[in-house]
Amino acid sequence: MTMDKISPAVERTSVERVWAISFRIICGFIFFLMLMPILIMIPLSFNAEPYFTFTPGMLALDPNAFSMRWYAQLWNEPLWREAFKNSALIGVFATSIATPIGTLAALGLARSNLPAKPLIMAVILSPMIVPIIVVAASIYFFFTMIGLAQTYTGLILVHAMLGTPLVVTTVLATLSNLDPSYARAASSLGASPMTTFRKVTLPLISPGIISGAIFAFATSLDEIVVTIFLSSVDQRTVPRQMFTGIREQISPAILAASTVLIVIAILIMIVTQSLRRR
Repeated sequence: MTMDKISPAVERTSVERVWAISFRIICGFIFFLMLMPILIMIPLSFNAEPYFTFTPGMLALDPNAFSMRWYAQLWNEPLWREAFKNSALIGVFATSIATPIGTLAALGLARSNLPAKPLIMAVILSPMIVPIIVVAASIYFFFTMIGLAQTYTGLILVHAMLGTPLVVTTVLATLSNLDPSYARAASSLGASPMTTFRKVTLPLISPGIISGAIFAFATSLDEIVVTIFLSSVDQRTVPRQMFTGIREQISPAILAASTVLIVIAILIMIVTQSLRRR
């Protein structure tokens, strides 16, 4: 009788152990598939030859088969330098617009008595939900009517619009963990609402604001569809220059640019994770 009662528990434990091992194997395999293109692309960016394949010298680990020439091309070629400058310029200004707007929107949405809160939330998050090609086409026709197409102002505004939902969601997540007793304590000590926000609320939610700003900048840095619709020849960003290079002139400089963007993304992840721990 005792063995009969224990057997189902032992069997259940064995099944759970097998499932746990299988789950880890499946996750590891998926993770490997996701990393495989990056693991192939980064070594190819150091190829001394203008090929997108591993040369015999690279496979033999010959030092002469590796070179930094494509990274030097990113620095020396005017088109690539202009693309990196445009991406940084547009990203910084778009983030500077999206961060305060998204923070203020999150503070308003955090209020429980806000009327039409679900509708407002849906409108704010719509750039994340609507297919980007639809957003790009509609904004292109609208900006053409008002004269903002093929201008830096138009690109900055659109990139800010795409980054604002990320700031809103990040700051809202921070506000959900904020203890309201801090603000009440500041008010009971005579602090005005503005002083309470500036000296109590803002420092407490600053990690969320910074994380949202980082995500907004990363979104601007990676955006390609809207940029193709709205930018002119002189307003090429790094993703558009990479897309143009694939269509017109195949060069491993594209792999070098991709590696640079991956390094930037890794640094963004490290900063974001450190802020989350804080």
